[in-house]
Amino acid sequence: MPYSEHDNGVLAVADLREYFHDALHGALAHQHVAVEDQTEHYVVNLLTLFARSEQLFEPTSEGPRLKPLVQMLGEALEAPTSAQREHSLQRLGDVSLFVAGCFAHGFACKLVDIDYHIAMGGRAYATLADGLSRGRKRVLGRVFAELAAKFLPLVDALGEISDCARRYGPADVLRLYELWLKTGSPRARGLLRQLGVEATPVALAHH
Repeated sequence: MPYSEHDNGVLAVADLREYFHDALHGALAHQHVAVEDQTEHYVVNLLTLFARSEQLFEPTSEGPRLKPLVQMLGEALEAPTSAQREHSLQRLGDVSLFVAGCFAHGFACKLVDIDYHIAMGGRAYATLADGLSRGRKRVLGRVFAELAAKFLPLVDALGEISDCARRYGPADVLRLYELWLKTGSPRARGLLRQLGVEATPVALAHH
């Protein structure tokens, strides 16, 4: 479907799902990440769903908020039925993937950083995959297994999509280096190279 770019820099998209399909496909190719068609379709649906803020944030007395990941995990562990447990784990994985991919720079001044979201989301998807490896949902289980195995590359791909209108400069070097140290992200290292910085691990001093 056609889309156009307005003078104010806002991209008008006629078909959001098709836009995310093309954007994700291009980002995965650029990041040299191969996923199954079902997995790519799942992530496109996730992006389309969370493009609506009411699907991402939880209503509270103080306004829309993101539910803490540890609370989501607690709900999954205490779920009275397997269906509710699966739903809570899926929500935990989905939110972790979306937030880590699309809001990585927003973690800079927070106690909980991107590596926490990657760990929580990957484990949630892996647990789901294990539970769905048999029976009628085994195809979906394979999707969750791939999401768990390729969580960081998918985070990088979503980051590329979210940064389509962002220009990186010297002020971003420290945060990009921090992201690379915490996650080993090839994308963060590539962006650092574009800024003239070769990322190397910090040598720890021995006392």
